[in-house]
Amino acid sequence: MALPRARFRALSWASQFLANKRPSWKCTTCRALPPNPTLSPRKFTTAATEEPKKPYYVTTPIFYVNAAPHVGHLYTMVIADILKRWRTVCGDKDAQLLTGTDEHGMKQSIDRVALAKVANMDYNYFIRTTEPAHKESVQYFWEMLSHRGYIYTSKHEGWYSVSDETFYPPSQVHKSLDPTTGRKRMVSAETGKEVEWSSETNYHFRLSAFQERLLELYKTDFITPSIYATEIVKSVSSGLPDLSISRPVERLTWGIPVPGDDTQTIYVWLDALVNYLTKAGYPFPPGQEGRLGWPADVHVVGKDIVRFHCVYWPAFLMALDLSVPRNVLVHGHWTINHEKMSKSTGNVVNPFFSLDRFGVDTMRFFLAYQGGLAGDADYDNSYIIRDYKKLLQSGIGNLVLRTIGSSKGKLHSYIVSGTSGELPTANEQDSQYEQLLRETPVKVAEHMENLNPRAALQDIMALVEQGNKYIHLSEPWKDANKAPRILFNVAESLRITGILLQPFMPTKAKELLDALRVDSTDPCKRRFSAAVFGSDADYGEGIKKTVLFPPLIVEQ
Repeated sequence: MALPRARFRALSWASQFLANKRPSWKCTTCRALPPNPTLSPRKFTTAATEEPKKPYYVTTPIFYVNAAPHVGHLYTMVIADILKRWRTVCGDKDAQLLTGTDEHGMKQSIDRVALAKVANMDYNYFIRTTEPAHKESVQYFWEMLSHRGYIYTSKHEGWYSVSDETFYPPSQVHKSLDPTTGRKRMVSAETGKEVEWSSETNYHFRLSAFQERLLELYKTDFITPSIYATEIVKSVSSGLPDLSISRPVERLTWGIPVPGDDTQTIYVWLDALVNYLTKAGYPFPPGQEGRLGWPADVHVVGKDIVRFHCVYWPAFLMALDLSVPRNVLVHGHWTINHEKMSKSTGNVVNPFFSLDRFGVDTMRFFLAYQGGLAGDADYDNSYIIRDYKKLLQSGIGNLVLRTIGSSKGKLHSYIVSGTSGELPTANEQDSQYEQLLRETPVKVAEHMENLNPRAALQDIMALVEQGNKYIHLSEPWKDANKAPRILFNVAESLRITGILLQPFMPTKAKELLDALRVDSTDPCKRRFSAAVFGSDADYGEGIKKTVLFPPLIVEQ
């Protein structure tokens, strides 16, 4: 039975829970009710309470690298932010977005707060794995796994990647030539990172016990796009060895100690994955798992960490009878000249430079429009300039100028006539375009429901393209009798486009709606429910020509 996708919700996140003292992970069953009958969100109780419906909850990975952020990190953030903002546009004002950074491991942590802010990411919380609340969650999670008999000690030998913080079986490593030094080395087939043979005694998780349950999970829409499920199913079907989930402190000096054993540090990926639960209030009060958002509706991840999120993570959760995430949305990588970005070749794109050079909304648009979900996408500054000129400047910007200029101050009267059914009879060309205006929001919503923001944005821009063709062929400036319907239709296309673009280009979409004088004091006027042809008679009064997309300062 397929796991249902969450529908539009407008529910409480109980955003103030972080201010409350977190309960100790060492005890979960004997907590007394506070004198105040209103329960603190993180307190435990066995009293029967009505469980509120959960908020929509989307996450990025907690980024864990040994270098500055790159455009791939920005892309993940933008996709997750679009999904969250879409829910907001649909009226779900309490939709939640979590991002953060992993500050454990054998590498120096890089703070990602600056990138999230510069990219205009509407996140609700930025989590760090060094937070006391997270440490408590991880240690409690470990204790429960151990209590249920899923953890044991054993000697482990295998190919270990310091960069990936994981062991790889022989089938997942191969020889490679270092392009910088020419040295032969063993690398991970999945990530390309160097591995070394290692032997150590540590704790293991009985991952093998979950092979069948995982294969059943993959029969649902758990992994999107489905192309990524194929390799995972093949790998899990071929055998699922138990997983080493701790490292000797000599190897991993940073991190959370194994409860009761200060000679071992909890495996970084077990630690990191639990962050999704930490923000959702884990350990959960009895019967209230979903009150703060769990299970996550969407984990947005790059294809290089699919195994961690689609094999290890659901198995950990299954071991504790916790709900698995509803979806893992996987995206491809960004390449340059169709080659993988690498520090050694010096072709890594600095997202801060790109955001500063082209503008935040321009970069958000480009990444969402051209980024690959089912495959990789190629990055080049010339592509950004091309899309800016063709799609934004000559597309949206041109349609705005032609609509306002051709209306000669009468646009509002045309809108009033159009919404009241008082316009001249539509010809075939008018009817075809009006049908497109009715269909596009529905198609966009379907794409977003199916976690395909790229297809959604492409349909929005197709509406703009057809709007420019429609006004060009209809020539409203030549026929005063036909002009009211034509200009009403293109005005509606711009209003609907502005509403639908809000998750993708928050600032520019607002500027477009402001230019059309769409009421900003009534939130309903800018929600998805208002993206219906002929549904707003109040805009268009006193509008003036506006240049939404001026020429780029640097075009090379």
